[in-house]
Amino acid sequence: MEEQPQRGIRAVHSETTITVYQAYPPEIGLSAAREGRFGGAWKRDRMTWIKPSFLWMMYRCGWGTKAGQETVLAVDITREGFEWALSHACLSSYVRGVHLDLASWQRELRSAPARVQWDPERDLRLQPLSYRSLQLGLSGEAVRRYADEWTVGIRDVTPLAREIHALVRGGDLDSAARLLPQERAYPVGDELLAHLRG
Repeated sequence: MEEQPQRGIRAVHSETTITVYQAYPPEIGLSAAREGRFGGAWKRDRMTWIKPSFLWMMYRCGWGTKAGQETVLAVDITREGFEWALSHACLSSYVRGVHLDLASWQRELRSAPARVQWDPERDLRLQPLSYRSLQLGLSGEAVRRYADEWTVGIRDVTPLAREIHALVRGGDLDSAARLLPQERAYPVGDELLAHLRG
């Protein structure tokens, strides 16, 4: 197995889009998948977290079993939008050496429309791995752009999550692995992540 960078972005992506995952209650998730856009009960005045890692999303939502996270969505967004969010993001916690000082990080966090966390990637049993995955929080201008400009498609992948989970519970990890979305390194330049390495 190839060596993974400690902090790297792995995702399903094409020349123009990247797939991120979110989980919602059915009244929000099913409507978004049906309409191909976020609307109705979806709140654009709250921070929304998007995750390029399918297995990290499964860890977060318990394979779509946690209350309020029963509908798992794969959201295709433009790479241009994703990279705009990265370039306008701030780390969600203070890191000595990355930030000038605590006060400057706090100012940056207050004004940034996006924030980044690096959390341990997960395996099929949802156990932590030695390398980390990106979680990208969007607020304010970034949420509006996400909903109105960047989103090009929304799919309900809850059935896939359930199928993979059933195989994992049955001990058939090989079959489960074959069904996973084929995530690969996202080609992002060092200059775009330099302020987010933490």
